[in-house]
Amino acid sequence: MKKTCIHILSVTFLLGSILSSCEAVKNSNNTQRGAVIGAVGGAVLGGVLGNNIGKGGNGALGAVLGGVVGGVAGGVIGNKMDRQARKISESLPGAKVERVGEGIKLTLGENSVNFDFNKATLTSKAKANLDKLVPVFKEYPDTDIKIYGYTDSKGADDYNLNLSNQRASAVKGYLDAKGLNGSRFVTQGMGEVDPIASNDTDAGRAENRRVEFAITANDKMIQDAKKEAGQ
Repeated sequence: MKKTCIHILSVTFLLGSILSSCEAVKNSNNTQRGAVIGAVGGAVLGGVLGNNIGKGGNGALGAVLGGVVGGVAGGVIGNKMDRQARKISESLPGAKVERVGEGIKLTLGENSVNFDFNKATLTSKAKANLDKLVPVFKEYPDTDIKIYGYTDSKGADDYNLNLSNQRASAVKGYLDAKGLNGSRFVTQGMGEVDPIASNDTDAGRAENRRVEFAITANDKMIQDAKKEAGQ
């Protein structure tokens, strides 16, 4: 609880600084606005949240915030991620797409990609929805994608952790088979942590049997953004 309070206070302080800076450039374009936010709070905010939230769960959120570049280059990356996030939302309306920092947190749950109880096998619906993501990932190749698998709360912790690893690997394997570069993907099982719904109902447990993606700039995108920014 104490750590959580410290994190909240840190974020509150940083957001105050960021908002003050944004006020100074409220008439600027998206790249300039993103650059100011990145320069003032990006790297620090990423460090606070990425290193701490990511350790106790919220894996995709921590990974996205931990990869902040900041500055003008961060603004360039942010604009590219804006476009990719819109494409994902258009291609897969059932997914939860969140633009965070300079990356994207993508949650594939009950309405897009989820799993039957005690299973790591992709359903036909899951495969059909992953097929909709493949063209977007091909159109934006300069990203790293970390896939996090989750379970509901039924079963032993160790068993659920292994099952969640299998679920993340099943998604990666399917995307690999569709012609995407396997080196872009890293998988991690999270077990039953960070439920997005109640584990007290069948419907809630079904939502928790999910995968999340952390989509961040790879080295090429970062270097290209720095060149574009004149850094």
